[in-house]
Amino acid sequence: MSVSNPGRAMVAAALLLTLSFSALAEDKRLAGDMRGAPQRGYTFDKRYSHNQFYPGRGYSVRQLPPGAFAVRGAGGQYYYHGGAWYRPYGGGFVVIAPPIGLMIPVLPPLYTTVWFGGIPYYYADDTYYTWSADQQGYVVSDPPQDSNAVSTAPPMSEDLFVYPKNGQSQDQQAKDQYECHVWARQQSGYDPTFPLGGVSADQTDQARAAYQRGEGACLESRGYTVK
Repeated sequence: MSVSNPGRAMVAAALLLTLSFSALAEDKRLAGDMRGAPQRGYTFDKRYSHNQFYPGRGYSVRQLPPGAFAVRGAGGQYYYHGGAWYRPYGGGFVVIAPPIGLMIPVLPPLYTTVWFGGIPYYYADDTYYTWSADQQGYVVSDPPQDSNAVSTAPPMSEDLFVYPKNGQSQDQQAKDQYECHVWARQQSGYDPTFPLGGVSADQTDQARAAYQRGEGACLESRGYTVK
């Protein structure tokens, strides 16, 4: 049976209404993801559920944001503010991807800690930082080699239970554990992130015990209870 013209119009109207509600639902979903969106030119970084806005690469400004500080690198002068990096360009400044090796004394106000191979990386605005004990700061680093192996959950210490006696934050504990891991690895030659600790099978038990003693002593000296 054919559908009359009025019937076709009603069907079309119902279809249009359904599509409109679907579009509205999608707009609301996107609006939920984009809450607090700044002016045009900003991008939404949702990797690792970071969920923060940053000025996009190539975004230019006449003046730097208040509080930006200068960082000297091999390619000249850079400026850093809130996770974004700037370089002088024309009569103003342009947002860039920072070169590897630049160091900042403190992390951005909002960052996400991810783990790869037992090492904490600090992520913000498509940039990874690692702690450098030598420079006493956070260095722009290459991304982890295998993004599928990255986790936002800190790894459990191997047969080691660590309790912060002095109320250290999770990020402070992660930094202390990493630095103690590096020190114990250097002292013992054992690295728990490698098969057999990176030593021969006949040396594994002895080197592993030396590593754990060294890591435990290091953490206890920093105000942790280790069992």
